[in-house]
Amino acid sequence: MKAAAGLLLAWVALTAAGALGACPEPPAAGDPLADLTPAELEQFTLGREVFERVFTDSSGLGPIFNAESCLECHEDPRPGGNGDENETHATLMHPDATCDLLTALGGPVFQAHATPALTRATGLESEPIPDEANVRAVRTAPDLFGFGLLNAIPERDILRRADPDDRDHDGISGRANRFPDGRVGRFGRKALLPELDGFNAGALVIEMGVTNPDFPVEETIGGKPIPKGVDPTPEPELDAESLARLNDFVRFLAPPPPLKLTHEGERGRLLFGAIGCESCHTPAFVTSVNKVRALDRRVVRPYSDLLLHDMGAERGDICLGLASASEFRTEPLMGLRLASRFLHDGAASTIQEAIELHAGEAAKSRERFRRLAPHEQAALLEFLRSL
Repeated sequence: MKAAAGLLLAWVALTAAGALGACPEPPAAGDPLADLTPAELEQFTLGREVFERVFTDSSGLGPIFNAESCLECHEDPRPGGNGDENETHATLMHPDATCDLLTALGGPVFQAHATPALTRATGLESEPIPDEANVRAVRTAPDLFGFGLLNAIPERDILRRADPDDRDHDGISGRANRFPDGRVGRFGRKALLPELDGFNAGALVIEMGVTNPDFPVEETIGGKPIPKGVDPTPEPELDAESLARLNDFVRFLAPPPPLKLTHEGERGRLLFGAIGCESCHTPAFVTSVNKVRALDRRVVRPYSDLLLHDMGAERGDICLGLASASEFRTEPLMGLRLASRFLHDGAASTIQEAIELHAGEAAKSRERFRRLAPHEQAALLEFLRSL
């Protein structure tokens, strides 16, 4: 009787709290994580200002670059979201399938634009791709929502999902990529970068030519030094405080909450697991102990194992780290409904088209999807459009 009364009182309390507005709406795309302190919220706001800052050649841009601000590539539907830009990667693939990133010639990322000063000095309007390159790759700009939570997932939990030798014989053999120092990668389409701060700082210099305390040296231009007088801003072009605030903004971006599932959407969620999609698109992890309350032992639902999987030769392009040409990190699906292009190269314009382009380790799941009845396919797609 006492237990029943206790449950009734708890239900009344929860109902009253909801009526009084004590249960806030979950953060939307572009919002900060819930449970940030006032100081952390201020860091987030200051960091967004750095994220939105438009650089010029007199304030550190270039002399070669892909974008003039972080926002240019991560803007839809709000700062931190997707972008409509493509960037070009190029490498040299040797006959033995080993890969030369052509770093001595400016690779593997070749920037699409040049500052007016560089154009006047050299005639270049973009970074030249060397003749040695025999493989090119297109990369779209993904959203950054929830990346702080991905950063907080314990390395051991990522490795626990790996099965490089397919010992369970299910045809899925995900494996970790590793940074040169041995740390497990999790960021980037090939999962090379192990932590978020390095991902951000590297993007500043690679995508915008903006040097910073972590990357204080300008890249070459096709392997050649920068001509005198075309890069007037002293290094580092972004100071340590601004870099820290930028890192705070990206770290504290909340993942978009999934939409409430209908009956059909719930059926689609079950089908997603039944046809094997969860073998790579792991629904949930729990973050590790963290001094930031909003990141401390929180459930994150990336629908990704953050491991490399073979997507088939037709999807392959460049090697990177331990990743072969056809291996890519399982793309996180949180915020999927906000995207308008899909896969690492934007080759698919719909979610169903993206499923159809899965091959390699995903071929069995793709075939199971094809064998579903039309109403079952529709239910699964409804689930995916809720993420």
